[in-house]
Amino acid sequence: MISSLTGTVRHVGLHSAVIDVGGFGMLVHATPRTLSGLHVGREASVETSMVVREDSMTLFGFSDAAEREVFEVITGVSGIGPRLGLSILAVHTPEEVRIAATAGDVKAFTRVPGIGPKGAQRIVLELAGKLVPTGDPAAAAGGTAEQPWKGQVLEALVGLGWTEKDAGKAIDATVEAEPEAVEAGDVGQILRTVLRGLGRGSARAGR
Repeated sequence: MISSLTGTVRHVGLHSAVIDVGGFGMLVHATPRTLSGLHVGREASVETSMVVREDSMTLFGFSDAAEREVFEVITGVSGIGPRLGLSILAVHTPEEVRIAATAGDVKAFTRVPGIGPKGAQRIVLELAGKLVPTGDPAAAAGGTAEQPWKGQVLEALVGLGWTEKDAGKAIDATVEAEPEAVEAGDVGQILRTVLRGLGRGSARAGR
């Protein structure tokens, strides 16, 4: 099993990256938080978890061992596959997942796209006693990591026709101009705010 990779970053996408290790391009699926720390042309190290199935072997990458551990525990829950596990870690930091699991916070898991009330209840029940908070306030708050909502907003904008570069600039401009609009991390609200900014920019360009 491959538990970590160190090599030169060749590509960074919305959901995955390619890391060149000894001449082999290793495709690694990861959260926006992890991907934000990877830069094309630079060397990087990621912790990995390999999911082996009859027809595939897929690598999932993490910024540290703590994130990988949470991923492996939550994907042990019935009905939670690797993709949904990554979605949970895209919305919540590993420490937030630990806190929600310990506190039995069903609402925290329903904020993840694809998880309804019944699924969230099952997650809370199955994770009981398996994940314990580390007590690190910085980890709970996400530290200085990339905003977990950013990847979802970026993906939505690209789907609406903007380039990844223009979408990224628009998001950064919104964070700077309207910080209060992004504080809650509400993806729908942030997307609407960014779209309003893009609309104003288009209107000025058309004058």
